[in-house]
Amino acid sequence: MELAYIPSPSRGVLYLGPIPLRGYAFCIIIGVFVAVWLGNKRWIARGGRAGTVADIAVWAVPFGLIGGRLYHVITDYELYFSEGRDWVDAFKVWEGGLGIWGAIALGALGAWIGCRRRGIPLPAYADAVAPGIAFAQAIGRWGNWFNQELYGRSTDLPWALKITSSTDGRVPGTYHPTFLYESLWCIGVAVLVIWADRRFRLGHGRAFALYVAAYCVGRFWIEYLRVDDAHHILGLRLNNWTAVIVFLLAVAYIVVSAKKRPGREEIVEPGVSDGRTGTDGEDEAKDEAKSKDEDRSEDTADSANEGEKEDAKDEAESANKS
Repeated sequence: MELAYIPSPSRGVLYLGPIPLRGYAFCIIIGVFVAVWLGNKRWIARGGRAGTVADIAVWAVPFGLIGGRLYHVITDYELYFSEGRDWVDAFKVWEGGLGIWGAIALGALGAWIGCRRRGIPLPAYADAVAPGIAFAQAIGRWGNWFNQELYGRSTDLPWALKITSSTDGRVPGTYHPTFLYESLWCIGVAVLVIWADRRFRLGHGRAFALYVAAYCVGRFWIEYLRVDDAHHILGLRLNNWTAVIVFLLAVAYIVVSAKKRPGREEIVEPGVSDGRTGTDGEDEAKDEAKSKDEDRSEDTADSANEGEKEDAKDEAESANKS
């Protein structure tokens, strides 16, 4: 007897007149805004300018979406190119299907292009946006809830997910809500990175590498619960192997980087120093105002000295006359 479960939405899209509002796309958009907002705050705290994170995100986000979709289509090609399938569906991102591995890889390429155009070190930028990316993933996973996808094995636990759709081979019933498990895990990863960054002053890409390693740990056991079709290698799902390999690479990077480049970058953005985060014009205005204040102080001191000299001269003349 089912006493409690997480209900699935009856549909994943609402219509505002002729305009479709898709839950999956909505969650992705909110996640991007959260990532940019938090990344901007962390970038300013590191000594960068406000707005830089958003400027680079203009490159990183489109590349990330393309990379995520490419990874999904390549690893699940039979969903789009096998007999009876329509290859045009490969372009329907709003129906779900973004591989985080491809999104991070190609998104990093886009970020590198943006950083290079601004003369900013990519590792420093990656450290600033790492927790925001984890929060974005946590929000984005709820898009899978709207599409009734990304669930695990059958269960009667009180937090089981109720699947009602029977399309694409789904069998209605209650299952492990792996989308929820991953969402909660990503929140934990974001909190871990923020804490570790403050505690150990991580730099040169190590905060980002910690995010990657921690995410891979969770992705491994969550992937193990999933029951949707996937390619297997030596008994393990493809994404399990990907998580293991990426985890080892991330840990290796942390170890090697800590030895070669300990500490944190002192300057993360050219033209910004002493914690100033305004525009060039604002910085110049502050410098000019400071210079004027110093000039006024010097003029006041000179006037006082001249007055003292005149008083001393008058006293000397009076003494001679007497």
